[in-house]
Amino acid sequence: MPVPYSSYIPRVAIVTGGAQGIGHAIVQRLVDDGVDVAVNDVASKRDLIDKVVEEVRQKGRRAVAVPADVSSEADVSEMVNKTASELGSVDIMIANAGIFPFSQFLETPTEKFDKVLAVNARGVFLCFKLAALQMIKQGRGGRLIAASSVAGMHGQHYLTDYSASKFAVRGIVQCSAIELRDYGITANAYAPGVTATPENPGLPAEERAKLGPLGSAPQGNAEDLAAVVSFLARPDSWFVNGQTINANGAFFCT
Repeated sequence: MPVPYSSYIPRVAIVTGGAQGIGHAIVQRLVDDGVDVAVNDVASKRDLIDKVVEEVRQKGRRAVAVPADVSSEADVSEMVNKTASELGSVDIMIANAGIFPFSQFLETPTEKFDKVLAVNARGVFLCFKLAALQMIKQGRGGRLIAASSVAGMHGQHYLTDYSASKFAVRGIVQCSAIELRDYGITANAYAPGVTATPENPGLPAEERAKLGPLGSAPQGNAEDLAAVVSFLARPDSWFVNGQTINANGAFFCT
């Protein structure tokens, strides 16, 4: 029997790349929505992870630190298991972690291309797959949400590897949404345009000019993206499934 979407209750989320930037804003927004959070980032950012965990607890919600490399299946499995064990469930997976390098197409080393795909695409696949297995075990549905990009909607200067990885995210989202809908699990993505964060307030005008059309794009902030994720994580978003939501200030429209 299919699991009804109405059985989903957003109790616990994992946010990858949650120690700073858009991920940090997503953590804060979900906490304000009444969700407990497992905060992930790479182990080298453990101090930042712990700081965010403390911020969550100060707001009266439960939190746990789950440092992991999202391109490692063993790490992601441990992250999901620790979250379920310490917070009681995994109801929302926010596969936000990613790397954003610049290089010209002809100067992009194969090793760099492989690394970007490993983190940005393989990482989403692993987070979705292992979280979905936990959600199916729980039997009450869930939400899988990933970071794509405006560069995952159409190509950009100097972003061949990044763009390829973000196009891949859209494919993972569409296929997983179709296969998991009978379990009451939805899969969607958000596609940011140029987004300012406290750690990255934006490029100087002379650097933006080098990026062609991307350099003149409207610029949002991390909270704007967190608002989109907040909607996708809610029970009443159930009919939005297999989609990539553009959030780029009309820089690119579909």
